[in-house]
Amino acid sequence: MASDNQLKRTLGFWSCLAVGVGLVVASTTLVSLGQGMGIAGGGFLFAMIAAWLLQYFTAMSFAELACIMPQAGGISTYTRVAMGSLPAIVATICGYVVVSMLAGPAELAVSGFVVNGVFMPSLPPMVFSLFLLALLVILNVVGVDIFAKSQILFTGIMILSMSALGAVGLLGLGAPAPSMPPMPFNPMGMEVFSLIALAIWLYIGIEFVCPMAEETIDPEKNIPKSMFLGLGIIFIVNLLYGYASIKYIPLDRLAESASPHVDVASAILGRTGEIWIGIVSLAATASSVNTLVGVIPRMLYGMAHDGEIPSIFGMIHPRFRTPWVGIVLMGVGMAAVLVSGVAGIEAIVIFIMAAALSWLIAYIIAHVDVIILRTRYKNIARPYKAPLYPLPQIIGIGGMIFLIINIFPDPITAAEIYKFGGLMVGIAIIYALLWIKLVMKKPLFKPISLDAAE
Repeated sequence: MASDNQLKRTLGFWSCLAVGVGLVVASTTLVSLGQGMGIAGGGFLFAMIAAWLLQYFTAMSFAELACIMPQAGGISTYTRVAMGSLPAIVATICGYVVVSMLAGPAELAVSGFVVNGVFMPSLPPMVFSLFLLALLVILNVVGVDIFAKSQILFTGIMILSMSALGAVGLLGLGAPAPSMPPMPFNPMGMEVFSLIALAIWLYIGIEFVCPMAEETIDPEKNIPKSMFLGLGIIFIVNLLYGYASIKYIPLDRLAESASPHVDVASAILGRTGEIWIGIVSLAATASSVNTLVGVIPRMLYGMAHDGEIPSIFGMIHPRFRTPWVGIVLMGVGMAAVLVSGVAGIEAIVIFIMAAALSWLIAYIIAHVDVIILRTRYKNIARPYKAPLYPLPQIIGIGGMIFLIINIFPDPITAAEIYKFGGLMVGIAIIYALLWIKLVMKKPLFKPISLDAAE
């Protein structure tokens, strides 16, 4: 029988796939795809491929770590074993908790904007955004089964619809495509690789399935498979919709639009396409925010049991067996940012890239974790072992550093991204230093044993 603070193991392969894909293919992702295609034209494909490879290497590292330590703490647990408490807390708060406070509200802002523009012009965007957030918080508190079923539904609607709309556009089955002036396939030349940081947002977050390990059936098989298949599905969907975009919409309009995905669907199928993509955008937002509200509290649950944050985050609802305190506080935090207007639609690209910047730091730490643990624990069982070690980790670390340095082509926008990203990192470091020294009273960089992490 499960103890009062134990999670239920109920998630299968399809639920894991829906968690990973559902966070990645979000409303903000659709905005990034449209703007990337608008900036670089068909050449954005090169940035997409480079970003996909980097994320595949990231998934390899996370798969190995999750199979060694199938714990709810995720990156926090892996890094405590590899490097100690300070990097573990910084990686989790900087790369996931604080990021979610920006990415989640940005997603919700897009959904409110779409509902207002497509379905209900009289409804203030903020009202719908807060309603959707409250609904997802309730679903996640009620139970992991509800979370999984709703995630599969949202993700299925989103992936099938995006693929269908892209195929209709490319095959010319909708409205006739307008005549476009001739232009080169890759107008940016080699400079297109400066957009890899924007392109990586198309795949970022695939590892969010890892903290669900304690609730996953056969995590050693289902977690790696779901991440790798998910990345393949995402690439194909983005390819279809991305090239349909530049067939129907001029590049400058795509690059400047706050909702390029809506513009594209409207151009392909008129009002029908507009309504269809509106539903897709809502499913994308629901899927991504559902994942954030569902997964981040599992990380906090693991951290609370390790003493890295207040113990209240380790509480499990006595009836629903969910980490309800973290879920509720996650919702409250997102609502506060949303109401403040900080993550409004006008600043969407800056917040997307600031979140990506912090995520990249967490990815570097994950690659370093693999290298350290391969050295320190050479003979332990690894149900999944990343091939070609250490090349994926070295290339991954180098690639992430390159992306951080080249976060955005425009220097003014890049400065804003560094400002918000630096603020996230600073908050994480200050909290970690104070908590470890004043509450935990432990060394900053003393790793725990692998046995202690179980």
